[in-house]
Amino acid sequence: MKTKATLLYRATFNAEPSQLAFAPGRIEFIGNHTDYNGGLVMGAAVAEGVTVAAAKRSDRQLQLICEQGQLVELSLDALAPQPGDASWTNYPLGVTKVLLESGMQMDCGYNLAVVSDLPIGAGMSSSAAIELATAYALAALFGFAADKAEFARIGRRAENEFVGMPCGILDQGVSTFGQADHLVAIDCASETFRTIPMPQGTHFWIFNSNKKHALVDSAYANRFRECHQALAQLQQLYPEAASLSDITPQQLEAAQGELDGLLYRRASHIVGENARVRAVQAALQVGDLAAVGAALNASHESSRVNFENSIPELDFLVQELAKDPMVYGARLTGGGFGGAVMAFTSAEFGLNHAQVVSNAYCQQFGFQARILHTRAGPGASIY
Repeated sequence: MKTKATLLYRATFNAEPSQLAFAPGRIEFIGNHTDYNGGLVMGAAVAEGVTVAAAKRSDRQLQLICEQGQLVELSLDALAPQPGDASWTNYPLGVTKVLLESGMQMDCGYNLAVVSDLPIGAGMSSSAAIELATAYALAALFGFAADKAEFARIGRRAENEFVGMPCGILDQGVSTFGQADHLVAIDCASETFRTIPMPQGTHFWIFNSNKKHALVDSAYANRFRECHQALAQLQQLYPEAASLSDITPQQLEAAQGELDGLLYRRASHIVGENARVRAVQAALQVGDLAAVGAALNASHESSRVNFENSIPELDFLVQELAKDPMVYGARLTGGGFGGAVMAFTSAEFGLNHAQVVSNAYCQQFGFQARILHTRAGPGASIY
């Protein structure tokens, strides 16, 4: 990827880049939509990700290129969201704006070339990977210092404020704090991060439904709003609750008659997800992979029923994977409304087993699910 980014930069700008940075995509292991509700989440950085090549310019222009896109040019002094085919640049542009607001001094513009080996639209957060790779490259280029947590917050601010996606810190936190063969556990209320070793002999398989999701234009923002509406109603009974994640299962059950039915289901998903994250953490400590898998399966079922962010294609993949005894558990990964399913498997699960699932999917829907066998890899860094 480093060579690929360098070649794209060289072909576009007829010069050599002075900084290269990489940031991985991520798997949401468990903790669906809990991040912006002040809850618990676990993810893993993957081996695949985004690499950017960058160098300073002699003027105050910005020029950005990606593999399949046209060159986009604008002024450093007129940063604004870009429409249509240029909308991919909103992630690096948003990061640029937040870095400037955070104190980074830029006496000139820059050229930026972006390459990726992440499957787009599969729910593996190519957006956060672009944000973090850009942040690391620009910080090195212009002499800005920040720790990992601050880089994660910079990426999230760019997505919240510039792109317009009301996400939490899961994607950027996992992309920053990723570690080979480890999960990243985040307490989103305190924004604390820690890594947990993956059990030996366990693997990640991603089944991309090829039903692309576009979260900015989808029901993601509706779920964000519904969660906050549910919290507002619950705060009438429990004013000490700062977020849905402060509500206990017992409190939610006691309040069921006071809540709108739809909002009760949304709150049930968040409260239940936090309990499932705790259950997974406890099960990993004692090596109970069956319990981990059961929590993953229950997470997907809650996504399907309570949060309604699954689709038939994702449900089918989960159902087919559940038939294989080498699969501990499976669930949608990411925001939902399309994208991919993650399967957590033993080492004995191989490509032939994955192909059985993909073939059944093709018989049902008329097209194959794309398969990716990946591993937990390192977080964002400068090359």
